[in-house]
Amino acid sequence: MSFTLAIVGRPNVGKSTLFNRLVGRKLALVDDQPGVTRDLREGDARLGPLKFTVVDTAGLEEATDESLQGRMRMLTERAVDMSDVCLFMIDGRAGVLPADRVFAEILRKKNARVILGVNKAEGRAGETGFFDAYSLGLGEPLQLSAEHGEGMADLQEVLMPIAAEFKDREFEPETDVVLDEDDEGEEITFSEKRPLQISVVGRPNAGKSTLINQILGHDRLLTGPEAGITRDSISVNHNWDGVPFRIWDTAGMRKKAKVQEKLEKLSVSDGLRAVKFSEVVVVLLDAAIPFEQQDLRIADLAEREGRAVVVAVNKWDVETEKQAKLKDLREKFERLLPQLRGAPMVTISGKTGRGLDRLHEAILSVHKVWNKRISTSNLNRWLMGMTESHPPPAPGGRRIRLRYMTQVKSRPPSFVIMCSHPDLLPTSYSRYLVNGLRVDMGMPGTPIRIFMRSQADKNPYAEKKEKRVTKLNKHIEGKFQKDVGRGTKPKSQK
Repeated sequence: MSFTLAIVGRPNVGKSTLFNRLVGRKLALVDDQPGVTRDLREGDARLGPLKFTVVDTAGLEEATDESLQGRMRMLTERAVDMSDVCLFMIDGRAGVLPADRVFAEILRKKNARVILGVNKAEGRAGETGFFDAYSLGLGEPLQLSAEHGEGMADLQEVLMPIAAEFKDREFEPETDVVLDEDDEGEEITFSEKRPLQISVVGRPNAGKSTLINQILGHDRLLTGPEAGITRDSISVNHNWDGVPFRIWDTAGMRKKAKVQEKLEKLSVSDGLRAVKFSEVVVVLLDAAIPFEQQDLRIADLAEREGRAVVVAVNKWDVETEKQAKLKDLREKFERLLPQLRGAPMVTISGKTGRGLDRLHEAILSVHKVWNKRISTSNLNRWLMGMTESHPPPAPGGRRIRLRYMTQVKSRPPSFVIMCSHPDLLPTSYSRYLVNGLRVDMGMPGTPIRIFMRSQADKNPYAEKKEKRVTKLNKHIEGKFQKDVGRGTKPKSQK
């Protein structure tokens, strides 16, 4: 990327709408309600031949204290300091407000390159605000409509000379990191272009954003004592102990019956999409109230999506009876989440950073198991031993034979077993095979998929017998037609 462009302005002027248009996807949540965006969201933008990084920021407000609005403003000002170019947007229909003049003066001092954009300027309704924008002293404003795509050519023209200055910026060469090898000898490598995808999910106020800030080493995400601060699913690239990661921070997921507002529904949907795109899901629990019903639903969701799962118990630093609590947690984990039996459970503190090394090791461990492949010969030897020790049932006297097994894919490990009468095989026997794979093949905790396919008994001589009968019938029919043509009776009628 050549340069970084930060989009700033008051709430509800259309920053997220323009961000989505520049990146070409609906990444940022958009709603008529002001103040939807709270965190910094980065994306790869493209405008004609230009390629750059665009940053969507929270709406600038006049609060400067430790309130939520004040913390949002500090995060936005930090983005302005780190960006190369700043696009200051105002609402053309509302005109220039006193707050716009205050923020224009702040931006002029913080960033040398400030572009003024007047959004919602389509039609006559935005003409007055467009001409008033000259009074801000930020040069000639751009007449934009992020909703309809108007003014993009003018924005490209302004950014072209800036892109030329940053064209020769040097980047460090990307290096691949080899983590390990799977059972087939294939290397599992990660690089800056293909990092390990991780998403952190959990109930509101479990400490997801605080944990990610501790991993990054700085306050990249907005945090605080209020529940439900995070709305967008924010992805951050980071090199964690030599391994390139992309970590997704998601909105807290409450019970479905409690989610009534449209904005919260969009936030939860965005978090579910992050789970689908990730490879490892960290289910974050609150040590004070672990394994609530919603925690179990979230963990089950990650397992049904086929993702590698790590259970992390946060806020462990405030726990007093650690040994008794840990024993209780392990007992509940085994009893309430049998589908994730063997998955790692680590105790951490997102505030102090305690246990992050164990979390790092657990993530790499479950990812290796998630990518595991087993040879067909080993699988069939294992299947023979499992069926001999515990044969499948014979419902209605019909014997079920498991003949052949092979692994069709990994991520998660998926297997196909050819058998007779697959529709009669009970679910309990499939669970018996899954639990056996976890123990015998070293795949604890990872989702395992087993599919039964029908393979009916076939007579190897059936085709030969059918061909012989068909040939004989044709011979008799031909002989009959020949005799009829001669006017003689067939031998069978004499």
